[in-house]
Amino acid sequence: MSYQAVTSRVSEEEQDFYEIKNAAEFYRVNRVPEQIEGALNELFLHKPRDVHGYLANYFANLSAPPRINRLRGKEVYDTRGQLSIEVEVFCIVSNKEKSISSGAISSLFGSKESSLDWRAESQERADHVMTAVQWINEPLNNMLKGQNPCDQSEVDHALSNFFMARYLEEKDIRNREEGKESHSPNESEAVLPSAPSAQAKDKRTVDKGKKSNTSEKPFPPAEPPEPVLPGSLAIGSVSVAVARTGAQLQGLPLYGYIAALKNGETPTQFYIPVSLVTLLSCGKKSAGKLSLLEEIILIPKAGQRVKQIITMTLELQKEMMRIMNTSTKAGATQATLHDSGAPAVSYERPEQPLDLIAEACINLGLALGTEIHLALNCDARELMDFSKGKYEVSTGVLKSPDELVDMYQTLVSKYPAVVALINPFRREDIVQWEKLSNVIGDSCSLLFDVTYKAKALPHLGVRGHILKHTDEMTISDLVRITSEHQGSVLLGTTYSEPCSSDSFSDIAVGLGLDYVKLGGLSGAERMTKYNRLISIEEELAQQGILVSKEKHPPPLFTENLQKQSATAERHLSDKA
Repeated sequence: MSYQAVTSRVSEEEQDFYEIKNAAEFYRVNRVPEQIEGALNELFLHKPRDVHGYLANYFANLSAPPRINRLRGKEVYDTRGQLSIEVEVFCIVSNKEKSISSGAISSLFGSKESSLDWRAESQERADHVMTAVQWINEPLNNMLKGQNPCDQSEVDHALSNFFMARYLEEKDIRNREEGKESHSPNESEAVLPSAPSAQAKDKRTVDKGKKSNTSEKPFPPAEPPEPVLPGSLAIGSVSVAVARTGAQLQGLPLYGYIAALKNGETPTQFYIPVSLVTLLSCGKKSAGKLSLLEEIILIPKAGQRVKQIITMTLELQKEMMRIMNTSTKAGATQATLHDSGAPAVSYERPEQPLDLIAEACINLGLALGTEIHLALNCDARELMDFSKGKYEVSTGVLKSPDELVDMYQTLVSKYPAVVALINPFRREDIVQWEKLSNVIGDSCSLLFDVTYKAKALPHLGVRGHILKHTDEMTISDLVRITSEHQGSVLLGTTYSEPCSSDSFSDIAVGLGLDYVKLGGLSGAERMTKYNRLISIEEELAQQGILVSKEKHPPPLFTENLQKQSATAERHLSDKA
């Protein structure tokens, strides 16, 4: 054997030795022999029928925690045929990439009437969605790669910081375009300039030269339009998708996962929020002259199962339709379907739909004011004629804020089953909120939408808050807001909802809310949520952890009025 052959053989042997030595060190550092020995001991002890399945599960429990590997955002259509987005979360689990979950939420972008024509509005929304998809697939994907999908607060903190950075960039660009100096906003009060709506234009065209013919105080100026940053839909959608992913990886239902986020641990008992169902709509988009009642909402008696509530509501609506089709009463016409999923009826006065409901209840033997109560969503901001400083409650009928107080008082006195008014005034009409509460507060609660004003102090007399999960609002934001307003938040859907998403119901249960407003009983986007609520209720009942929470009788949120009023009063005193 030649010298070269001998040295080559020695080198190969040395290389093999070093490889064996490195392998042994690798196994030692990773405790492979001990883990295999432990697995074999457990296997022999339990003697499972599926040996390899047992070993797979044993070693799966020893694998590294899952990490987010990538996000995928894509364009989808919501139930109104408008562009929206869906987010898919991929994680590395046991050295393999897996698609764990997806999520989508609604957006308020372009949901109100706009001065743009439909083509321009569609293009603007398309740009909003396109920006959101780009955020998800590029910067957010890179930012969250390697993050723990079960650390919701850390993920949401990163998402909120990203959003604020984009907001500041947008604000700086706008300021430069307008020739103004940029300044840092207070995050809690930041208001992003958005495309001006027709109403926003009206706000700027108030004729300051005209003198009021009444002795009322000067008309309060309008607040800026609600902020919607193009692309912001990505933030809330990624947040809910990551929450669904974390819940699935931990083997928890989403409601249990969110309850643990809010309470620090998974509760041993749950209760189902009372479902508030939209019965009728007589709002601005309805065929009749009446615009005041955007939604008439059924409040069922506490303690009823979701299926019972749905059955009762459907029977009531069928009886109302029968009355309308056979009645000769003036003002009633054939109903159409409103965006809320409820029948939109044509009336001239607010008493007419309430009389219809009362008649239907009598025919069915339902005790209106005992078995069921009513809430009226007025959405008054949409009714304001800013050139006149009055609300157009029906075609050609204008009411000043003080006159509207009197109108509400008369309506609630005549129909005591009405125990809640939602957004009866604009936020700016501070005096009228307090006046109305003083005259009807013992029997009727005033509720205000805080979706974009969650950190603002409540008006005097406001008992409850309507909150919607939209755009840049994260799961952590919902947990924080509902904790700060504990016992006085009602979670509500928007008119534009992703039809395949049932996360909304899990979120409402997980947050431990007393009430949830899902809309009318039609449309896949709403019935998906009702069906999920039924499934959760049945699941909790089977596990023996479903309880009925003690609720005060109407009006809603009674116990919170004194505390919130005291807070607002202290704030006013401090300012004085």
